[in-house]
Amino acid sequence: MNQAYRSSKSPFLATLNDDAVADPHWIEELLAVMESRPDVGMCASQVRLAGREVLDSAGMLICADGSSKQRGHLTSASVYFRGQEALLPSGSAALYRRAVLDEIGGFDEDFFLYCEDTDLGLRARWAGWKCWYAPQAVAHHHYSHTAGRATPLKAYYVERNRLFLLVKNFPFRNLVVAPLVSIVRYGWHAVSLVRGRGAAAQFREDGNSALRMIALVIRAHWSLLRNWNRLWEQRRAIARTARITPAGFAALLRAHSISARAVAEL
Repeated sequence: MNQAYRSSKSPFLATLNDDAVADPHWIEELLAVMESRPDVGMCASQVRLAGREVLDSAGMLICADGSSKQRGHLTSASVYFRGQEALLPSGSAALYRRAVLDEIGGFDEDFFLYCEDTDLGLRARWAGWKCWYAPQAVAHHHYSHTAGRATPLKAYYVERNRLFLLVKNFPFRNLVVAPLVSIVRYGWHAVSLVRGRGAAAQFREDGNSALRMIALVIRAHWSLLRNWNRLWEQRRAIARTARITPAGFAALLRAHSISARAVAEL
């Protein structure tokens, strides 16, 4: 995606996962929103799970520990029929204004897999750009088809990159609270594992042990420590150019939040 951005001069950049298929009028609907709303820098699609009438995402939500989840995931597509402001789009099927990328930079390539769209969206929010959900822009996503639904690869990068975007983007007060929320989420993961629900149960069903999950979490936190100085410099750079206050950003996080329990159970 960064290569496409750097090698083009288009005023907009569309992103579509290799496991997603767009409806014929998908890009037309996204462009209609962008062209009518100059303050909107990102546009979220109605992303449906392929072959089903339920949603993968209608934009993204954020937990107080930095975990991001799809808004409306597994909900009937008919529920999210109205265009409205969202926190940020899922990069599986989205449209970005080039001016946003020119201002804040493209996707953070250090993320490699997962959460890079959340990081980009939060940086755009700090810069004062809005995101709009366009329900008529429909795409169909084979969820986690590329890297698997609950593989060790996905588990590691989701956890590591949650920590990266947390340090880069969360206001200081939110950052202080985040470890406590993480502990609560880990607890709900354990409960969900016993109940046979959520990503933790899927991880075990795929032949992985709880000890392996713990090892991946420790590895993710070790990576955070090794990259702390670089992440803190990026945090300071975001703060220097921010167009909203930390209190305003915290209000955005609250308005588009998801609970630690809901994260664990999805």
